[in-house]
Amino acid sequence: MGLIVQKFGGTSVASPKHIENVAAKVAATRAAGSDVVVVVSAMSGETNRLLALAHDISRRPLPRELDVLLATGEQVTIALLSIALEKIGLEARSYTGGQVRILTDNSFNKARIVDIDANRIHKDLAEKRIVVVAGFQGIDEEGNITTLGRGGSDTTAVALAAALKADECQIYTDVDGVYTTDPRVVPDARRLDRLTYEEMLEMASLGAKVLQIRSVEFASKYNVPVRVLSSFAEGPGTLVTKEDEGMEQALISGIAFNRDEAKLTIRGVPDQPGVAFGILGPIGQANIEVDMIIQNVSKEGTTDFTFTVHRNDLDRGLEILQRTAQQLGAREVSGDERIVKISVVGVGMRSHAGIASTMFEVLAKERINIQMISTSEIKISVVVDEKYLELAVRALHEAFGLDQTPA
Repeated sequence: MGLIVQKFGGTSVASPKHIENVAAKVAATRAAGSDVVVVVSAMSGETNRLLALAHDISRRPLPRELDVLLATGEQVTIALLSIALEKIGLEARSYTGGQVRILTDNSFNKARIVDIDANRIHKDLAEKRIVVVAGFQGIDEEGNITTLGRGGSDTTAVALAAALKADECQIYTDVDGVYTTDPRVVPDARRLDRLTYEEMLEMASLGAKVLQIRSVEFASKYNVPVRVLSSFAEGPGTLVTKEDEGMEQALISGIAFNRDEAKLTIRGVPDQPGVAFGILGPIGQANIEVDMIIQNVSKEGTTDFTFTVHRNDLDRGLEILQRTAQQLGAREVSGDERIVKISVVGVGMRSHAGIASTMFEVLAKERINIQMISTSEIKISVVVDEKYLELAVRALHEAFGLDQTPA
């Protein structure tokens, strides 16, 4: 294989011993005949330690200075890994995000990659060096250090793979691939050999935290094959790639769930044009993301409006909604954080009918009430009481045969 980009997360580089194990994996890839670019995160717990230091001094550190501070975590790791590689006889060169010119916008703490200058990396690869790049960080046009937000090292790795036209981007983590659902909930959950970008995007957005959403978006846009592998066990992992039209897709690839949902309801709203904007406009202005939305049928000139937000935004959302209710003359407002969202995901839905009815039948047999429903081309999501989460996921996993290895 020609060029491989490998990314190792915080648990993979948690100690000098872990870093030496990473060096051995990189060496094995090199011995197999590939050029290698490595992207690393800060050592496990280091970013949180640096954040705590900043907050010991100020409750609201300046975003620019916070990025300067947080970027040092990866700088430690790239140097240590390069030292470990040199120790076993491999010439390595480490770079911060700014040194390899990962150009970003100037949104400190959550910057987006604009461009990558790959010339320096190409030069090192031509001279048979292993290149080690700090993940999670870049530099803006004015030379300020920026960071990409939590999980940003995944995005760095995929963006570098796209810029370098790598054959594959390998994301090493503490799990050995993407599973049909969380094995802690369903012990019979099965590792998937392959997923499409669309399926991975849906599962990542629904709570499967194996890959960062922005990295999957990047991979899909630039057609970068991404393989999820374990740093601690051998195996083929899960390949995330474009949909293969010549291959029949599984009906359902996985079941994702999100415990971080909360529900807000405003009742007795005058049913008139602009009411949805009147309710959701102030929520959006407060930078609260809305997920699922239901508006009931109008009755006697009023309607009820329900939507979900992240559980952390419930109190702030309630406060805003109570003000809105007064302005609109609504009857009452309520909130509920004892809910979860469960979703079945699969590109096979496009060519198979009856997925929704099967899902609803399974939940009905378990006497689980569905509070909200939303659908897309490859996903069906429901909101249910959180006490039914494990029962629902296990029943659906069995009903769709996800515990069985495909023939």
